[in-house]
Amino acid sequence: MKTFADPVRNYLSAVERESSGLPADRRQELLADLAEHIEVTRTERPDAAIGEILTELGDPRAIAATALAEAGNGTTGTQAGGDADAPARRGKVHPLVPLLMLTLSLPFTMIFSIGPDAAFDPGPVFGFLFRVTGAVLLCTSVHWTAVQKTTGVLLAVVVPTTVIVSWNVISGWAAGEMQALLGNLGSLALMVGTAVWLWRTRRA
Repeated sequence: MKTFADPVRNYLSAVERESSGLPADRRQELLADLAEHIEVTRTERPDAAIGEILTELGDPRAIAATALAEAGNGTTGTQAGGDADAPARRGKVHPLVPLLMLTLSLPFTMIFSIGPDAAFDPGPVFGFLFRVTGAVLLCTSVHWTAVQKTTGVLLAVVVPTTVIVSWNVISGWAAGEMQALLGNLGSLALMVGTAVWLWRTRRA
């Protein structure tokens, strides 16, 4: 009879097979990390199906390619170059980088902003560049699933930007300082909360 351990064992076997180019100790460390992550996730989310947890972890080839790239080997045991290298290259960006850029985009806008009457206001430019760069790094990262990336971009980029722009357009930049501060703090809280959620749900 098929048990819970079967899909996990098959998944770890696939990772082990694809990462055959790794040194034995590093390969065992990778497998141990994955097994621990699966067990922790099952404890935190007992209602989650094992297939869902394994899907969130990612394709074994992508995980193996990332591990091989970090070890200085750009090929897997069964496939060299091509698609397997793409996630490995994207995985080199630390997951904290896009989260910090998304979270700091609003404070940078507030700190460097000189007001709507200025000929050139660098605040929104800094904020926009940080937000776009953070969103791109998030979307090209291997540390989150497509659903997590889409949710992160919506909550940390689309919603705050829409709220701020709509508020400024409706108020004609005439909102009181306290109202503007509360609105910005609310948007910042949403962005920080989203970043914390993404950090906690990132792949190992």
